[in-house]
Amino acid sequence: MKILVTGGTGGIGRPTVQWLLDRGHEVRVLDLRIDAPLPGADYRAGDITDFAGLRAHVTGMEGVLHLAAYPHPSMATGEEMFRVNVGGTFNVFQAAVEAGIRRVVCASSINALGYNFGVKFPAGQLHYFPIDEDHPLFTTDPYSFSKQMIEEVGAYFWRRAGVSSVFLRFPAVYDLHAPGPSILRAFVEACHAQTAELLALPEPERTGRVRGIVADFERRAASREWETQFDLTFPDGTVMFGRSNFWTSLDVRDAAQAAEKALLADYEGSHPVYVTAARNFVGFPSEELARVFFPEVTMRKKPLDGEETLVSIEKVRALIGFEPQYPFES
Repeated sequence: MKILVTGGTGGIGRPTVQWLLDRGHEVRVLDLRIDAPLPGADYRAGDITDFAGLRAHVTGMEGVLHLAAYPHPSMATGEEMFRVNVGGTFNVFQAAVEAGIRRVVCASSINALGYNFGVKFPAGQLHYFPIDEDHPLFTTDPYSFSKQMIEEVGAYFWRRAGVSSVFLRFPAVYDLHAPGPSILRAFVEACHAQTAELLALPEPERTGRVRGIVADFERRAASREWETQFDLTFPDGTVMFGRSNFWTSLDVRDAAQAAEKALLADYEGSHPVYVTAARNFVGFPSEELARVFFPEVTMRKKPLDGEETLVSIEKVRALIGFEPQYPFES
């Protein structure tokens, strides 16, 4: 398949481009800057917010993998986040339509749910576990809102032009084989240790500690702290962000194989799908994690089996045949 990959030099983009090349696809990469290009790919410098330029780069392609975006709320103001993430996505779809392309795959985020980076957490916001694509969204930060809106862009272009699309709601995506120290590995190890310590506490001390952690998380969120910095070094920081992401993660190779399958699978329509590893990354029973850290969420759409993720991947399995192949290596 002839595939345009926007944002193809980034942390997910570069390994995904290599994955696609290794499987015989013809890959064109579009990014703001070209750094250390991979042999075999056609690299082009360009901006998804430049529609006229984008149309030229889309010409001749059969599918688009759209990864270019601000990946975190601290990286841009709200208006800039919307301009690039949402406006750029609209441009990608419109350019695809004009080029006769009927398959676009986009990187969305688990944050489309609105929980991890949100600034408000009303009672009853989380309805049940495992969370799935039917769960209501409640976005209150610009980044998460931008991910919610790009999914609406995909739905619009399906209705208007018959472009089929998948929006991959990625959690934290890691590459343990990348050069340098692994920030994710250090985070997981710290989160595991702090979670084990909390779970071992007697009651009512444990409940008191968890309530304090949740209250601190919500206080920091309400102050818009995540929109200016992302620092996990404060006390209980890893526990807080482990909890707010429901202990989900994804190996970059699984992100790549999900992207390829979404480009090739037989489906119609526009579909947001959660894509995570099969198990939580701290290695504790998910029912225990849910009961201790989310005591107010009592409904289960299905029983939680062992360490299976608190975010369902049944839809992505059924839609494109995705199955996680690379569990986290502790």
